[in-house]
Amino acid sequence: MEAIGEVGRTRGLQGGDGPRFDAKWLVIALATGLVAWLALVPLVFLVYQSFMTPETAFEPAVFTLGNFAQAYGSAETFTLFVNSVQYGAGTALLAMAIGTSLAWLNERTNTPFKSLFFALSVIPLVIPNILFTVSWIMLASPRIGILNAVMQGVTGTNIVFFDIYSMGGMIWVDGLQDSPIAFLMMTAAFRAMDPSLEESAMMSGASVAQTIRRITLRLTLPASMALFLILFVRAVESFETPALLGLPVGIEVFTSAIYQAIHRYPSDIGLASAYAITLLLVTSLGILVQNRITKETGRFQTVTGKGFRPRQIDLGRWRYATAGLYLLYIFVLVALPFLVLLWASLQKFYSVPTWAALSNVSLDAYRRVIAYPGVDTAVRNSAMLSVTAATLIMLATSVVCWIVVKTKIRGRWLLDALASLPLVFPGIVLGLSIMICYLTIGGPIYGSIWILLIAYLTRFLPYGMRYNMTSMLQIHKELEESAAMSGASWWTTFRRILLPLLKPGLLAGWIYIVIVSVRELSSSILLYSPGNEVIAIIIWELWQNGQTVELAAFGVMLIAVLFVFVMIAQSLGRRFGVREG
Repeated sequence: MEAIGEVGRTRGLQGGDGPRFDAKWLVIALATGLVAWLALVPLVFLVYQSFMTPETAFEPAVFTLGNFAQAYGSAETFTLFVNSVQYGAGTALLAMAIGTSLAWLNERTNTPFKSLFFALSVIPLVIPNILFTVSWIMLASPRIGILNAVMQGVTGTNIVFFDIYSMGGMIWVDGLQDSPIAFLMMTAAFRAMDPSLEESAMMSGASVAQTIRRITLRLTLPASMALFLILFVRAVESFETPALLGLPVGIEVFTSAIYQAIHRYPSDIGLASAYAITLLLVTSLGILVQNRITKETGRFQTVTGKGFRPRQIDLGRWRYATAGLYLLYIFVLVALPFLVLLWASLQKFYSVPTWAALSNVSLDAYRRVIAYPGVDTAVRNSAMLSVTAATLIMLATSVVCWIVVKTKIRGRWLLDALASLPLVFPGIVLGLSIMICYLTIGGPIYGSIWILLIAYLTRFLPYGMRYNMTSMLQIHKELEESAAMSGASWWTTFRRILLPLLKPGLLAGWIYIVIVSVRELSSSILLYSPGNEVIAIIIWELWQNGQTVELAAFGVMLIAVLFVFVMIAQSLGRRFGVREG
């Protein structure tokens, strides 16, 4: 077969009179150059700017260590570090506690309606972070929170029962929103674990609690530790929740400090860069440790060639109580935030739900937000950016994955590492890096919509790699060799054989990138300019302007559209995906 492949490759490279141009090498060069530019150039400029004073109209920027001295020579930086670690660890632990508990009930017990609950658990991933945070402000704000109003009415006091503007409130909102990720990952861990050790422990007289503590949790320790680090990194790089809940009461973390440094007058880009370097190191360390834990899992392996079938624990009458926990979780995570946004969107001005407030129900907020300056432009921009970014990423990473998996080019592992490098960039750090890069280079990119496209391409490039890599590994090289033997060029083989076979992964990755691009705020907040707003920026501006009911109306419409898009996309995926048999 290798000889046949070589003949085919020779035919592709040579014509009748001599060598001819092979598009393969041009495509490889373009894909490699694109990945290297997106991943490395912003990082280089970020490091460079951290050692420069902010450039002003009166004096040029010069090399200095003053930015780091200012950043780490004050007690405020220690407070930032403590707040960031506390916020990240608290969020990760809360999300893990909720997600792991529900995953165990889903996989190890006879709780009813499990398949329905598993399907519903994906819905929260559609709700943008900023809308979820705003909904909980309406629910648990000391002044306008519905939950406080209800509790005060019941008790006849003016006590503030819930204060969302606190570290605990920040952890609650972000931990709750990240809990579906913990649920999905721990469900996979429990499903892949041989339950015979648990059954042996229970047959030996161990209680359910002892079995969970001594057997189940220990066997899932690698998955739990990797999950904790993933959730910790997600929380540390989060911008929306700390900005909306922490800044109003003076609770700053690294992401909000970077935003404050950029938006003060005059902007202190050097200080922001110094903060960003630290945040970049924290996220890099977290991902590095997570990868190390994932690789060193041999002593925890329990699945062998011997088949096994989990035996579910019969909860008896308690199974209805655990089903109630499912319903309560979905209500708190999905229904309650959506309902409070829906209520606010139907009011002329925001007010706590009462019988008297029902007389103020109106669709005026929807009319106003549709006519709001820039909304139509933002919708078009988001649609264009999300579709373009998703399409370019999935096509480019399909080539990169082919290079990594199917060729023997030296150093191809480095290309995989470069394509995965943006994973360590928090969104706001990536936005800052790209801003510095194109401010320094100059030209028409900065201040245009194309800088947002570059940010989205960079930020979501690793996700395209993961989706395509899984599919590419399943395609045998014999298909390419057969095509080459038949005289097909590399481009024809890639277009007519590889891309169709990659279709399930391409479609899944494309759907995911479209959704997260529409939701993206943290990198957009530093890069947009008037006339180039996107949906997340409009939501941010509505909140900053105090237009709560208009924001709620816009949020309800956005969630509905994203939900319908996901349903249609999943239907198309089932229809056009690869079928077995």
